[in-house]
Amino acid sequence: MLFFSTRNPKNLVTFEEGVFQGLAPDGGLYHPLKTPDLSALMESFSSDTPFTEIASALTSALLEDELKPAQAESICRRAFPFEPVLAEVDKDISVLELFHGPSCAFKDFGASFLAACMEEFLKGSARKAVILTATSGDTGSAVARAFHKRDNIEVVILYPSGRVSPLQEKQLTTLGGNVSALEVEGSFDDCQRMVKQAFVDPELRDRIPLASANSINLGRLLPQSFYYVWAWTRARADNPYFAVPSGNFGNLTAGVLAWTWGLKVPGFLAVTNRNDVVPQYLLSGDFAPRPSLQTPSNAMDVGDPSNFERLLEIFDGSREKMSRMIAQQIITDEETIAAIREVKNRTGYLMDPHTAVGYLGSRRYLDTAGDGRKIITLSTAHPGKFQEVVEEALGSAPELPERLREVLNLPKQAEKIDNSLDALKAFLLSRHG
Repeated sequence: MLFFSTRNPKNLVTFEEGVFQGLAPDGGLYHPLKTPDLSALMESFSSDTPFTEIASALTSALLEDELKPAQAESICRRAFPFEPVLAEVDKDISVLELFHGPSCAFKDFGASFLAACMEEFLKGSARKAVILTATSGDTGSAVARAFHKRDNIEVVILYPSGRVSPLQEKQLTTLGGNVSALEVEGSFDDCQRMVKQAFVDPELRDRIPLASANSINLGRLLPQSFYYVWAWTRARADNPYFAVPSGNFGNLTAGVLAWTWGLKVPGFLAVTNRNDVVPQYLLSGDFAPRPSLQTPSNAMDVGDPSNFERLLEIFDGSREKMSRMIAQQIITDEETIAAIREVKNRTGYLMDPHTAVGYLGSRRYLDTAGDGRKIITLSTAHPGKFQEVVEEALGSAPELPERLREVLNLPKQAEKIDNSLDALKAFLLSRHG
């Protein structure tokens, strides 16, 4: 399988090349050149096929020209000592829990797979990689955990000062070693812009082997499709829709990719907080990026979602085609808090604010449809990662898993920089140039 840049179809790379480049030199995102038909493979999975087996089979089928079956199996076995959990909340809404990995967020799946792939590709060579990534919350902690102490790999994480939860900040700033955290005086969009600028800067590209671990990276994106397939094998009789709380839109893009490969789902629901540029596009055809707004579901506070370029490629740039497959819902801050409270009081199920956005969007969509549809909504983080928001909703903070409790007393290790390429460039050249 080859991949092309969304901004230059003639710029083709292999999966390995795309993994280490991250962003294309022209600023585009790498996207599959061809659409394989994996429907028969997906149909062959049973309702009790383990997640690692599904992931290994899909990896081997997608990347058969670059990875032998034994390599694909080894990568997935090392990447996924954890798996999803499917929990029923209402009779027509199930929650796909993706927070059972080391950082308690769905991004553990992509980050762990990417780290295992890079480790496999670097094995036995003198090459090194410097992972450069921006985070609005969960990406940073997942990447930090996945790449910590990996041989021949350094990690630099940019995060917006004061715009991630205290626990998220602890997770990504306390590891040290080969993981450096940069606290940027600005928004996530600033961090993302700086990372994109770094990848196309000639001097940095020449002197530093930069790679990305954001959802713009193929190694992060492809494995996120695996849990859609896993969930579908457990609920195929219900013909479920998938609702995706969305910020940078990598998670939704991965699900739509699985659909193009043959996953038999009737549609998707993109649910956002007040940062609703994609829902507004689906409603009007006008894509108008803008500065992000701060909300309780902070990992979704994205005003210019990168993966929208990939969605446009999938749907041939047609809003009509996209809106036939992807519906939309927009949830306010107050509604997010209220949904956490209402679901916990009614069912006993505790949600983080991002899951609450997805759940409430699902509830509204189903109540409007009124035709017996069922939805699986993705649960992207453990509620313990957002203690302040959950406490606001319920009056008490949620209990933390041990893997979250252990970071609270560790010292923060982060360097503050301003929101400019010059500041980032100076740091990179001084440390890795």
